[in-house]
Amino acid sequence: MADGLGLALALLALALVGSRGARSEPELRFKPAPRQRPVRLFTESELARYAGQEEDQPIYIAVKGVVFDVTSGKEFYGKGAPYNALVGKDSTRGIAKMSLDPEDLTHDTAGLTEEELQSLDETFNNVYKAKYPIVGYTAQRILNEDGSPNPNFKPEDQPHFTIKDEF
Repeated sequence: MADGLGLALALLALALVGSRGARSEPELRFKPAPRQRPVRLFTESELARYAGQEEDQPIYIAVKGVVFDVTSGKEFYGKGAPYNALVGKDSTRGIAKMSLDPEDLTHDTAGLTEEELQSLDETFNNVYKAKYPIVGYTAQRILNEDGSPNPNFKPEDQPHFTIKDEF
């Protein structure tokens, strides 16, 4: 009788361990969620490739050193569209001044008025960050002129972003 009880307890223990293993097995079958496209570092020449001139190429614009994919707004930023002059470059000054003048299509914010800087921040947050995915940063935003890391660089709204993983 004692042998029967011992055997029953051993079978019960095996059943419990086996059922725990069976419960965790389906979890192993699930694939991890696909990762978002990695954030990239763009030089001026690399960013220029995404100026909306090729039909099957994404369209990118940089504002405040943050590169956005504006392909979904192709009717505004694509070839021949009203704001096509802004894409393929960091157009921070042009966005701040609401200007398409070639002289204003630059990252340089020197000499902008307080109103223009406020307009830039509002457009950056309420249009670009609200509507378009961030795909990268300009090299100028992340690196100093000597190539050393910029200590003021702070990735916006990129929970998956880590320098180790992305660069």
